[in-house]
Amino acid sequence: MCNNECDANTPELAHPPGLMVDDDGRIPNTFWQSVSWRTFPRPLLVNITLSWGKSIELTEDIVITFESGRPEQMILEKSLDHGRSWQPYQFYAADCLNSFGMEPRRAGELQPAAVLDIICTEEYSRGYVWKLDKMVRFEIQERFALFGGPRLKDMASLYGQLDTTKELRDFFTLTDLRIRLLRPATGATSVNQHNLSKYFYAISNLDIRGRCKCNLHANNCVFDKGKLSCECEHNSTGPDCGRCKKAFRGRPWRSGSYLPIPKGTANICLPDAVNTCQCLGHSSRCSYLELLNAAICVGCKHNTRGHHCQFCRLGSYRNPAVPPDHHHVCLDCDCHLDGSLHRGCNNTGHCDCKEGAAGPKCDQCLPGFHWHRGCRAGVCDNLLRRCENGGICQDNGRCRCPAPYTGLLCEKGPCGKEAGGCSSQSPRDPPVHRVLLSLTALLTAANGRSPM
Repeated sequence: MCNNECDANTPELAHPPGLMVDDDGRIPNTFWQSVSWRTFPRPLLVNITLSWGKSIELTEDIVITFESGRPEQMILEKSLDHGRSWQPYQFYAADCLNSFGMEPRRAGELQPAAVLDIICTEEYSRGYVWKLDKMVRFEIQERFALFGGPRLKDMASLYGQLDTTKELRDFFTLTDLRIRLLRPATGATSVNQHNLSKYFYAISNLDIRGRCKCNLHANNCVFDKGKLSCECEHNSTGPDCGRCKKAFRGRPWRSGSYLPIPKGTANICLPDAVNTCQCLGHSSRCSYLELLNAAICVGCKHNTRGHHCQFCRLGSYRNPAVPPDHHHVCLDCDCHLDGSLHRGCNNTGHCDCKEGAAGPKCDQCLPGFHWHRGCRAGVCDNLLRRCENGGICQDNGRCRCPAPYTGLLCEKGPCGKEAGGCSSQSPRDPPVHRVLLSLTALLTAANGRSPM
């Protein structure tokens, strides 16, 4: 140990951070060492941060080997966003309740439902007597064993949990790791203020084992130009192979799957529908339907419809004069709303007409019918004078009858069709009471007397 001899400016006396990650087992042993606790009683606070520049998935225990006594207070933290925010992984203390307000727990005591719990452990914060007591662990394997069984013999069960539980995958994923050293080992006695140089932190080795997070879309991760990157497969791209390449978005991106065991499922990015479905230039977007296991065109334009925009929409018909990818491949039927049965038409553009209507668009009337909000059957004809009793034909659809006549052809008199003593008479004939008055006047004149 350096004690008072440490000097970062002198190579022989310097113990820089790089010595924590050099080859283990070197002789003489190499280690990083912090400054001594000369500021007592102010805390001796040191942060050690490791950054990978991309997402990493932990696969084995994190092991920190201390050459000094193991810290009495320490926090292991992780970041998922390259150090912008941090969250605790595990707390370490000689007295968890006093230091962090948490009851002490051990990873081996966790149940499957508590696999993501953040615990405080007192297991690694006592003084060391033999070599193994130099180590502090973050127990990845014990948490894996909650699903994979002892010695991880049931990997299918573990993979099944990782495959279906995003929170579990994220728990073991990080971009940065931070070790916060809060209080050095002081032993069973109180701090000796006359010899503060003996209190410090020293780490000989950091053992952190994992793999690049590539969402199971890469077999290799390379270090190129100072950065780690996945060699993405399955038409995926991005730092973590977390999206499909351009022109390969025929279905939503999905991570590769551990299931079915042992080969898994690649969930390969499919070519865009505009390339594989042949949307015929009528759509630039596509969507993958799991039910059909196929990509379909979305938002077909130019009056087209169908998985490949290959059909015409209702109310339009195929234009035989142009190719299928022409913007005017589907023409509007333009069926007259009053004369046609519906908006659709046949493949020649002819609409289905209501009774009496005619023409390609159902906007004309057959003989014997006239147009009045559609075609109506002809009732009368002014030239043929089908209206009776002086009725006038109106729009070939009805007779306008003079009083007191009614009926379709003004054939009904004031007493009705069934009246026995009433008969139809022409409006040109004088009314009966006028005829009687005229006869009375004539008789009176003939007798030489004035009428009463």
